[in-house]
Amino acid sequence: MDLRRVFERKARRWFRAPKGSRFVSGQIDGVPSTWAFGPDVEDRGPVILYLHGGGYVFGSSRTHRAMLARLSGLAGLPACLPDYRLAPEHPFPAALEDALAVYLELSAQRPVIIGGDSAGGGLALALLAETLKHRMRRPLAVFCFSPLTDMTFAGDSVVANREVEAMLPAARAGELADMYLQGASPRDPRASPLFARFQGGGPVWLTVGDREILLDDTRRMSDRLRADGVDVTEVIEHDLPHVWPIFGPTLLPEAGETLSDLANWITRLSKTSGES
Repeated sequence: MDLRRVFERKARRWFRAPKGSRFVSGQIDGVPSTWAFGPDVEDRGPVILYLHGGGYVFGSSRTHRAMLARLSGLAGLPACLPDYRLAPEHPFPAALEDALAVYLELSAQRPVIIGGDSAGGGLALALLAETLKHRMRRPLAVFCFSPLTDMTFAGDSVVANREVEAMLPAARAGELADMYLQGASPRDPRASPLFARFQGGGPVWLTVGDREILLDDTRRMSDRLRADGVDVTEVIEHDLPHVWPIFGPTLLPEAGETLSDLANWITRLSKTSGES
């Protein structure tokens, strides 16, 4: 698919991991996965399970590993990036099935912090909901950059921000959703975690830009989580592009600032839980 190849080429050119980072490829319960380690980070303690964005159609561990190596170094934790199956070849719920398989394998060995961006952020929250619904071991925490939480695209910002959105064309959102859902209901909570329940969930950290079409996906998701008693940190930034942390501090200083803030949040949680 041309879109995948273009994103891969751009990621190699623009997104650079910190010097001293290392990457290890393998499989976790049959799912191809890449481990990202920031400089001097050892493979111990909690693990960050990160689900890449790309509308469930493109993106991979290669496009996101530089950002995760940076976050790994800041938080002092290893990160695991599964290459879950992509649509249209593998429609819903293939991505969630792969994410769940990796989570079950990792969580049997160590505490897990789930993260994701855009569609991967929605996937991270859907995974949280599945762990709670089926009373699995609860993740230590969840964080998301600009998550896609409502595949009905009913948020007011989808229309209100369509002219100022810098990255996501609102006109193509439905096209990507159709490629993934292929007839499944967009209100299925496994596809749109806005419609899931989260009683008993651990802390969640969400960030989004105020000019994104997905702004209300974060706002309404925060309200949904709080209504279910979840401790939510909601960070809305001004005039930053969709999933800006991926650009890295050399391209966008705010990217480094956001990753540092998130790493501090993760570190505090790890210390408080006694899991570090």
